[in-house]
Amino acid sequence: MPTDDYFANDPRTNLERMLAGDLYIADDPEIARRQQRAMRLAARYTAAYPESPTEARTTLTELLASVGEDVDVRPPLYVDYGSNISIGARTFVNYHLTALDVARITIGEDCQIGPNVQLLTPTHPVEPGPRRDKLEAALPITIGDNVWLGGGAIVCPGVTIGDNSVIGAGAVVTKDIPANVVAVGNPARVVRSI
Repeated sequence: MPTDDYFANDPRTNLERMLAGDLYIADDPEIARRQQRAMRLAARYTAAYPESPTEARTTLTELLASVGEDVDVRPPLYVDYGSNISIGARTFVNYHLTALDVARITIGEDCQIGPNVQLLTPTHPVEPGPRRDKLEAALPITIGDNVWLGGGAIVCPGVTIGDNSVIGAGAVVTKDIPANVVAVGNPARVVRSI
């Protein structure tokens, strides 16, 4: 199906569809501009981090929607836009966070994010035709306060992880995780309460 047919009665731009959480195609010039801005700021952040903590902090606050006090994000940091990511106070993020923020990503206060964690909001149709036509959408991710995501954990679109929970290294979180539990595995499942 021609891609124009998907949006025949929708006058919005693909950026407007994306921001609304609806299906869109990532060919909007403003989407590209925002992605390029994020790449430039992320590269600047990586370069500044070891040399100038003040410049690094300024760049991080320019890149992300909000950054709480005493947040430490070790580079490199990979984002789609950055502007849809909020990180609460005193959170530590280890090396190589990939946070694809087509939808909002909210990380609470006092969190520990291990190396190589992936927070993935984009979704794609399961049906082959729309997927071939490059349709996509996104669902937000919410990480509560005092959550620990072990190294290499993957959090999928639409997931909420409750306060104080621990996600084991390498876990793939496909569904919401309640507060005060330990969850491990692929798919992640709760193995005990805290």
